[in-house]
Amino acid sequence: MGLIFSLLIKAIQIYSWLLIIYILMSWFPGARDSSFGQGLARVTEPFLEQFRRFIPPLGMIDISPIVAILTLNFASRGIQQLYIMLMVA
Repeated sequence: MGLIFSLLIKAIQIYSWLLIIYILMSWFPGARDSSFGQGLARVTEPFLEQFRRFIPPLGMIDISPIVAILTLNFASRGIQQLYIMLMVA
């Protein structure tokens, strides 16, 4: 059972890094138009769109990726706490 929790947490960490890379690619012209950028967009945009529906941009700044990463962080911590609770019981 520990392996499943470990894999879930690792998957969340990897996805968080993919989001960060995708966000940083917006700083470089044409980076998102590359095949790597388009592949990353297919993986990250569906998740980010869920947050963009409720969080409007502040001028030119889109804060929805920050909220998305924080949500993943809270999910990871929740999974860790669940594992600890299950192991103690």
